[in-house]
Amino acid sequence: MRIVFMGTPNFAATILEDLSQHYNVVAAYTRPDAVRGRGKKLVASPVKETAMSLGIPVEQPTTFKAPEAIATLEQYRPDFIIVAAYGMILPIDVLECPTYHCLNVHASLLPRWRGAAPIEHAILADDEETGVCIMRMEEGLDTGPFCVCRTLDVGEKTLPVLADELANLGSHALLTAIMQILRGQERWVVQKESDATYAHKIEKGELDLNPALGVDLLARRVRASSAGHPSKCVVLGKGATIIDACRADYDEQGKVAASGLGAGQVRFASKRLLLGCADGALEVFRLKPDGKKEMDAQAFAAGAAALHGHDGEWTAQHA
Repeated sequence: MRIVFMGTPNFAATILEDLSQHYNVVAAYTRPDAVRGRGKKLVASPVKETAMSLGIPVEQPTTFKAPEAIATLEQYRPDFIIVAAYGMILPIDVLECPTYHCLNVHASLLPRWRGAAPIEHAILADDEETGVCIMRMEEGLDTGPFCVCRTLDVGEKTLPVLADELANLGSHALLTAIMQILRGQERWVVQKESDATYAHKIEKGELDLNPALGVDLLARRVRASSAGHPSKCVVLGKGATIIDACRADYDEQGKVAASGLGAGQVRFASKRLLLGCADGALEVFRLKPDGKKEMDAQAFAAGAAALHGHDGEWTAQHA
């Protein structure tokens, strides 16, 4: 059994590592190394790093439109092509290359959240559950039928936690799907177009915080944020990235501390950092002031209170 794997982030790297323990992964395709940081250094994707550690050949084409890219893929003679958060649209020449199928490990309950950012959108939409579907790829965007689907609760999970859980769930679902297909026991479920929703790519600044918004929405933005798409705002005149936060009224002390706090106000109370929102208060647990290291709210509050007193203001990043 010869498998070509295509993916890029940590979600995909987890699946690749598990897959390689059961099948012969003859090549790993991933996006070209990206320029990161102030030093403008080239950084390999998690899939590339994982593949290299496993001794799997790595391919990083910028496009599949070139005939030589298809020729290279065909030389691997794949029985399956497995795709997980690759980040590139695959043409029909790629989809028709394997002996069996191109299978996509898609991190949503299709047809809900087709597209590039299904995990983020499940959090932002306050979905109670999400999951993974093993989908047979076709030319449409995540429109193909699926043969295995697994679910889990979203709860108050952050993006990294939920992505890790979905990757592990997806790994097991993928192995089940491959076994079913090899035995001729798979049952394909056609997606219902009328139920489809789309998870567009998260744009720059989309997860930034604004005191004019509701506290639950702001908390979900923080949970859906990442290093690539942070939740930023301005606290006491200084830019900051909010890393961990939730509603302040989750306990009695928080309810008292948040009482009377208006939108755009900052309050330090009982070593807690509160940001006033349109309909409540957001308690910040961890943040990263611009130009400084990540710190907990107590450390930030201690320094800020000494400079600004016990109250102040916060605004949106570009207010």
